[in-house]
Amino acid sequence: MPAPTPPPVLDDPADLTPGWVSAAIATTGIDVALTEVRPERVGTGQIGTSYRLHITYADPTAAAAAGAPATLVAKMAGGDPENRGLISDGYRNEFGFYTEIADTVAITTPRCWYAVISEDNTCFVLLLDDLAPAEPGEQVRGCTLDEARLALINLAGLHGPRWCDPSLRDIPWMNQQTAEGAAFYGDVLAGAVATFNQRFAHLLPAADAELFTTIPARLGEWMMTRPERFSTIHGDYRPDNLMFLPDGSAVSTVDWQTLGLGLPGRDVGYFLATSIDPALRRSHEHELVSIYHEALLARGVTGHSFEECFEDYRLGTIQAPLITILGAVYASAEPTPQSDAMFMAMATRAADAIRDLDPLSLL
Repeated sequence: MPAPTPPPVLDDPADLTPGWVSAAIATTGIDVALTEVRPERVGTGQIGTSYRLHITYADPTAAAAAGAPATLVAKMAGGDPENRGLISDGYRNEFGFYTEIADTVAITTPRCWYAVISEDNTCFVLLLDDLAPAEPGEQVRGCTLDEARLALINLAGLHGPRWCDPSLRDIPWMNQQTAEGAAFYGDVLAGAVATFNQRFAHLLPAADAELFTTIPARLGEWMMTRPERFSTIHGDYRPDNLMFLPDGSAVSTVDWQTLGLGLPGRDVGYFLATSIDPALRRSHEHELVSIYHEALLARGVTGHSFEECFEDYRLGTIQAPLITILGAVYASAEPTPQSDAMFMAMATRAADAIRDLDPLSLL
């Protein structure tokens, strides 16, 4: 029997027809007929859009016996198609994670049933497991201590299995730092900081705004530091991109558009700087970094002391204003009071962490 024909990329949720979804599921070896697919918008993605697909099968009993999903989440490109060239690398990163990286790491993520992307990387579709009843964390509220512990153990499952794996550098699409690229990011961040500080002047403490202006000049140096220690990094590891089960027993990670190679401590620093209350971070950061470090060792990492791990965490806090400010300035979604509150929570926590931990002194 010939292999099923993969369905083409599309750019409108209305085109997620029973025939298209059936053909996508068939690529996994499950051949079932669908009679209806009803997309429902979910999430508040700033760059992509997500839809829960409510699926009706011609023979529900046979579909269940074959292991066909009752619902799926379709993730697609978002915003004005004419402007997607600026963010198409993010779409390629997410497609690449699910098709090339996910099976080689131990971080918990939704199963990807089907993935397709256009040649110019501006349109894509991922069909992912619906993680309900899991729900995303709340960025403004921040993580509880138990949620932070769970998230950091999960994060070690991303970093540990590919720790300093040289084959990662051979992946053509994988974002990895060069001196020229680092200098470019410094210039981009300088412009973004000015825009960010002006846009949020009515919300952002003056001391935080001033702190952010000091970072772009050192960003290139920061991005290139400690190149001997690298792994796959998520880049935007925070509550909105984490799906927690209601009973607190497990967490899954989504949104891989900022995937790249870099110092693993960047994920740790970013998460703890933006995602928990500063007082909670100050009281428990040694414990939390220790939990992450122990989980790394359990994943087979050797020759990496806790002291090095904690320094990498301190260095990693610069990831917080980098991603927060660029995300706020270049997001394709229209600003809302909710998104402004999210960016402000991240920015003010990040500024507190940088003042507390003085990461630039480690360069």
